[in-house]
Amino acid sequence: MREIEFKMERPGLVCVGERVTVTEGVLPSNYYYTIDPSLAMSGNFPFRERLLAREGTVTDIEENARGFYVKVAFEEN
Repeated sequence: MREIEFKMERPGLVCVGERVTVTEGVLPSNYYYTIDPSLAMSGNFPFRERLLAREGTVTDIEENARGFYVKVAFEEN
């Protein structure tokens, strides 16, 4: 199991327990992931830390002074 944090701009776009799919984006030296359809975005990951799964489950949603953060658990085999 692997958990990744995504930045979400507004509350209520996803709920804890919801299944989500992600799209992979490629930068010159990193990957990043977006919860479809463009609901939240991850930070950058080096090539060696590429996410293998494309579906996960929302495990937590936190609000702090910087915004809303969604944690998603992925099953990677």
